[in-house]
Amino acid sequence: MTESMPHWLPERHLGVAATLSHVDELIGQVGDLLFAYQTQAHGVVGLHEVPAGPVSRTVVSSVAPIPRKVPLLVADALVAMRAALEHALFAEVEFLDGAPLGEKAARLVEMPASVTYEKFEEWTRKQLSNRPSSLRPGSELVRRIDRLQPFHRQSDPQMHPLARLVLHTNHAKHRTPAITAVRLAAMYQDDQMPHSVRDLPPRPEEPLRVGDVIAETQIGTITPVTLFPTIGINRPGTDRWPVLMQELDEILYWVRTQAVPRLVTGTEPPEPGLPTRYEISVGHQDERRAMSVGSTTSAVERHTQRLGAAVVRTDLVELIGQVDGSPSYQQIAAWLAQLTDEEVLDRMSKLKVTHTYDPGVMLQNLEVLAGLRDEVLGFGHNGQPAEK
Repeated sequence: MTESMPHWLPERHLGVAATLSHVDELIGQVGDLLFAYQTQAHGVVGLHEVPAGPVSRTVVSSVAPIPRKVPLLVADALVAMRAALEHALFAEVEFLDGAPLGEKAARLVEMPASVTYEKFEEWTRKQLSNRPSSLRPGSELVRRIDRLQPFHRQSDPQMHPLARLVLHTNHAKHRTPAITAVRLAAMYQDDQMPHSVRDLPPRPEEPLRVGDVIAETQIGTITPVTLFPTIGINRPGTDRWPVLMQELDEILYWVRTQAVPRLVTGTEPPEPGLPTRYEISVGHQDERRAMSVGSTTSAVERHTQRLGAAVVRTDLVELIGQVDGSPSYQQIAAWLAQLTDEEVLDRMSKLKVTHTYDPGVMLQNLEVLAGLRDEVLGFGHNGQPAEK
């Protein structure tokens, strides 16, 4: 939680902060659906082995269907992000012009997303006679808009957050909601566990389909593998399928921390920044006070933490259960279930990975696991901590 108020945000832009909070809530709903989907009992991806001469091929036999509501919520979140930009721009135009805009002028208030300087120059000169004065070439507001344009990204301006936002929202508004699919982010053989998932070679950004061959081994060889399926989103008009939650997070982070503050102030983003979320389901006499106690943790961060904790809970049941004197797996699971995600991850962080079976590290891990066993033993059978 944050205890500071964004004093730099004028009254006319308080609604934009609420819109951004609404976006985070929508992404939180996406995260809830994906968590249930990715942790379903039978898994996301089914596999079977198919003999092919001297090798056995691991073939995808099934892919669990993604809930229809996921792409609908994703589209809503992206459209609301773009609305936050447009609303901020419109409010600033009316403020700088000093009066409500006429219909012709109002229709010309838009946030361009120019991947070339020439395209931006073309936008600045469009229908000059009807333009609000604050949006004419050389104005302060046009200077602010200029600094947010994708063409300033020297390498691949199409990857700029604003370019991606416009690409997604144009498709969602005029064609179909976001297109999502399961893709395989990473995999490794269990006997070749990497130091980190980041050490694994990147896999193709493409949907996982029934019939895909994901591995080959010698006939008669059993090689367990660990898969990391994730949900990708198609960038319209391309064959790119970035991780859905990461795409949403990157775009929203830019809108909240760069685009809106720069449109409003014309300077480097001031501190404190806007909260990721604050309570918008009730009315507030003091909106700024409500923002000051909002969250600084995004929905995507919460989702990542939740998924990580789910995996860790499963791993810790097995690890603690192997320690001498440990209670049943059921009691260990019950103890883990009443801990918060942060508490679970904190306990797991005390265990160190060793690929060389370093005796010192292994001894330290045994001591940590023994301590966790003792915590479980101190947990009452009725689901409450045992009295000391």
